[in-house]
Amino acid sequence: MKVHHLNCGTMRPAGGSLLDGEPGLWRRAELVCHCLLIETGDSLVLVDTGFGTQGVARPGEWLGRPFLAVVGAKPRAEETAVAQIKALGYDPADVRHIVPTHLDVDHAGGLADFPNAVVHVRAEEHRGATSPSNLNEKGRYRAAQFAHNPLWSTYSEAGEPWFGFEAVRSLKGLPEEILLVPLTGHTLGHTGVAVRCGPQEGWLLHAGDAYFFHGQVDPITPHCPPGMTAFQNVVQSARKARLENLARLQELARDHQDEVTLFSAHSPVELAAARR
Repeated sequence: MKVHHLNCGTMRPAGGSLLDGEPGLWRRAELVCHCLLIETGDSLVLVDTGFGTQGVARPGEWLGRPFLAVVGAKPRAEETAVAQIKALGYDPADVRHIVPTHLDVDHAGGLADFPNAVVHVRAEEHRGATSPSNLNEKGRYRAAQFAHNPLWSTYSEAGEPWFGFEAVRSLKGLPEEILLVPLTGHTLGHTGVAVRCGPQEGWLLHAGDAYFFHGQVDPITPHCPPGMTAFQNVVQSARKARLENLARLQELARDHQDEVTLFSAHSPVELAAARR
């Protein structure tokens, strides 16, 4: 399988060094929406979708004005998954499967651009997004992004161990080299997505929002700027589970870096490294 690393939405939040650890406090940091486009041989698979074309056409309604203000997002047409798929010479209609790490606005914004694709999610994430039961869920998901009635395929917690993670499983209709890796915490149904590109390349693990800053999985001295730490605490749904999964990811980065390449959804440093 061939994997393309896309940025499907740039964000420029205020906070500078408090968020990205680089010099300068009175500037805007940079975050990306790191998505994957996977060629499986007979179809295309998207891991996360970014802001989507509707995020460009009507950002306030589609993504929410509070979100846009907080993260400093100005969606651009050329960064949509649709535009980048076309630029690679593919037909967006060939995207037959989407595997979101979760359904927050910056990850699910492009679902409606691929109405015929099967959307693979953990059952708990589907419940939280489509039948929110508390203020956290009601505030973070955008019903408009699911109004086209996606072709959901939901998954229970059954699965097998994988590098220290439990309940890891393959997906219906997809090669066994693509796996759901439950990473509860940021949301209750949050997941990572593992992709085995080939016997020589090893595994990729898209960890979604299980962490935000590349230094958090530094194999020697894990670290994170205070502003980014605070942000992760604010937006988490289950603190204990999030920290437990972060510890497992840190162990993975330390002990299996020759077998698994790990990255999160929003680090421009990790996106640049993946593209190299």
